[in-house]
Amino acid sequence: MSSINASFWQAHIDALHFRLCQLVSWFTLFMVLQTFLIVVLRYGFNLGWIAMQESVMYMHAMVFLLGAAHTLRVNEHVRVDIFYRRFSPKNKALVDIAGALLLLMPVNFFILWMSWDYVSSAWDLLERSPEAGGLPLVFALKSLILLFCITMNLQGLAELLRNLMNWRQGESQ
Repeated sequence: MSSINASFWQAHIDALHFRLCQLVSWFTLFMVLQTFLIVVLRYGFNLGWIAMQESVMYMHAMVFLLGAAHTLRVNEHVRVDIFYRRFSPKNKALVDIAGALLLLMPVNFFILWMSWDYVSSAWDLLERSPEAGGLPLVFALKSLILLFCITMNLQGLAELLRNLMNWRQGESQ
């Protein structure tokens, strides 16, 4: 794949995840406001709704599962960098290539494969909350697992392309 073609795909994947992150970041604000409202209603007026409480859990899941690819994109994921920080850019690119090929992408493909039946059975049943008055969208919540794997693998591909270009540039210097 030419570097122009690789840059094209990498830029489009990065842009997709940036827009997704912008959308998901609003869920954090809504989650805080909703939690505040739940507390005020519960302790101030002795009112509460299970669906309202579950919606906070749904937003929390969306923030983490759909925001993970953006975290990878901006290089804010957890990394034990005792040695990594001292590496040259070329060696950092090699470590990141190996990490994407040996860990990130295989683990996400495994999660996708293992959770497929779990999510599809939830869709077959149109699974609902077990709580009376809960949200009837458990099947949609479980679908976030698949979306997580897809977005992480897409961003992993973008990172792989970016690191291959960085490695080649380090090689030519």
